Amino acid sequence: MRHTFRFWIKRCSFYLGGDQPPVSWTERFRACGGALIGLLLVLSFAKFLGELSGIDEWLIASLGASALLVFALPSSPMAQPWAVIAGNTLSALVGISVTIVIQNPMLAMPIAASLAILGMFTLRCLHPPAAAVALIAVLGNVIHYRYAFFPVMIDSILLVIAGAIYSNVTGRSYPNRLQ
Repeated sequence: MRHTFRFWIKRCSFYLGGDQPPVSWTERFRACGGALIGLLLVLSFAKFLGELSGIDEWLIASLGASALLVFALPSSPMAQPWAVIAGNTLSALVGISVTIVIQNPMLAMPIAASLAILGMFTLRCLHPPAAAVALIAVLGNVIHYRYAFFPVMIDSILLVIAGAIYSNVTGRSYPNRLQ
């Protein structure tokens, strides 16, 4: 049986993102604009708080991934406030603890990430970018628990607030409401 070129393109497109649902350009710009505005506000406010308190660390690298969930997929269970705030904070605490106990980063990284995932399952706050927070703590050799609260928890709270304001102003519901 002979298949056409179009048949093979359609068949293989699944592996090239063909399983992604179509998204209107309006929604794409809404999500990207929200991430831009939200991250600018969060980073500005966090930097201001860091300068007030004399703390140099005021940003977590995984915030961009959290912003994708909050602004582009606001109805996802993994983008809800509890998941973002508790998932990131718990993972930072786990990463710091593992860094203190296990000196070898090659061993500490997978242990920190896996324990953070277990903790998020236990507390029902699964947030994929949070697993990276545990790795960031290990890679940065963070040994002060303050890091879990500022910048990690504060940045997460600010992102959720920015997401709630922006989504509701632009006609989207965030966070999800109980029915």
